[in-house]
Amino acid sequence: MDLRKTITAVVQSGEQHGYVAECLEIAVVTQADTLDELVSNLREAVALHLEGEDTAALGLVEQPALIVMFELLPAYA
Repeated sequence: MDLRKTITAVVQSGEQHGYVAECLEIAVVTQADTLDELVSNLREAVALHLEGEDTAALGLVEQPALIVMFELLPAYA
């Protein structure tokens, strides 16, 4: 079995304000007012989610990298 080396998180603008990040491979969602705060919250949430877990059972290597993708709406003139 090939284990994934990465966890992907997609960042979107929040409905009211700020930003929301959701991981695709694991059940982690977090939000923040700024992108810097969001990245910090995301790293902490992923670490807490994986703490004490058998990452191989989740299909992940022991210390997967976190890839953050931003979803942007096109700007219309």
